[in-house]
Amino acid sequence: MLKAIKIRLYPTSEQEISLAKSFGCARWYWNYVLNACIQHYSETGKTIKLSVYKAYLPKLKVKHPWLKEDCYSAILQCVAINLNKAYTNFFEGRAKFPRFKSKHHKQSIQYPQNVKVVGECLEVPKIGVIKAVFHRPIEGKVKTVTISKTPTDKYFASILCEVESETSQSISDKTLGIDLGLKDFAIVHDGNGVTKYSNPKHLKRHEKNLARKQKKFARKIKGSNSRSKYKKLVAKVHERVSNSRQDFLHKLSRKLVDESQIIVVENLNVKGMVRNRKLSKSISDVGWGMFVNFLDYKLKVKDGQLVEIGRFFPSSKTCSRCNHVLDELTLDIREWGCPKCGTHHERDSNAALNIRNQGIRIILSMDGGNPVLAVSRQRKTNKPQGGKAVVVETGSLHCTVRSV
Repeated sequence: MLKAIKIRLYPTSEQEISLAKSFGCARWYWNYVLNACIQHYSETGKTIKLSVYKAYLPKLKVKHPWLKEDCYSAILQCVAINLNKAYTNFFEGRAKFPRFKSKHHKQSIQYPQNVKVVGECLEVPKIGVIKAVFHRPIEGKVKTVTISKTPTDKYFASILCEVESETSQSISDKTLGIDLGLKDFAIVHDGNGVTKYSNPKHLKRHEKNLARKQKKFARKIKGSNSRSKYKKLVAKVHERVSNSRQDFLHKLSRKLVDESQIIVVENLNVKGMVRNRKLSKSISDVGWGMFVNFLDYKLKVKDGQLVEIGRFFPSSKTCSRCNHVLDELTLDIREWGCPKCGTHHERDSNAALNIRNQGIRIILSMDGGNPVLAVSRQRKTNKPQGGKAVVVETGSLHCTVRSV
């Protein structure tokens, strides 16, 4: 089992210079090889193999000695491997075409070996011992270490470790149905009652501050020190928004996972929904996709399951008591009465209950009554796997079950 831990680094001034040189070498080699691949493809219609990428290095190091002097050799090998993965993901339809890297955005380098944890520090080849803050112990065998620098000049290290799989005991066998929304972020139904979690609207709380700083940034002369200063201030606001969003999603997903064994959600087409010009900002800010990913990996640790109901399932228009489906239900109607059985429904609560019931029906039909031991089979996915979480599917066209 692979487990990643992200820690904060505090390099000295000399170490920052060494890291900057390594970032620059990795970025230059990526752009050089990407440009060579584009030219070769335009001339021959074929891609360049990974072995050809690596064959460039010895000649480039002779022509540009700073590639050898300023950068650890394994970093450049990782650049070639990562670019090959990016091309593979593009041609298999899992990602967009790889882009050229810029020194004005986030920087990162990857060490596949020889990085050691020494007390409260991280020992990195050609950089030295860097002071770090470990919020949890590093367990297992260290596989790779990725050092990154954010636009706000903060340094982090993501340590990927191989640990033994540990199955934690579940404290609850509940099945939750979750309806995701904008006014209320999540409407959770456990079969007995409904709980609503309001949308914090992270971006809206910082919009005035962000607009003020962006206006000042836009007035600065390009290339000036003042512009660089305000660019960093704008980046800090965006970072604050991102941190508050992740904090909320992590805490809520942890709470729901601890209370349940199976969670059922809708497989929303977020990419298509953000095309709505009136709601695109709110949908992008709410972080539905990130929330579902957090639920997914946290459930896997405790041998739980995440069930994704098909996006065309009429959860809001279906009566949860008699299963009557309305012909039409516009977004402005928040409450409605069933014309068949006369039951009065609150739109979101009814949708959450229908999502839960549909998930239970599908899982029970798969396994003959034992939803936790449902057998799954692997399916193709549009997301790159990269040796991390495995996405699997059961036999229904309206359901995706993610499990360990």
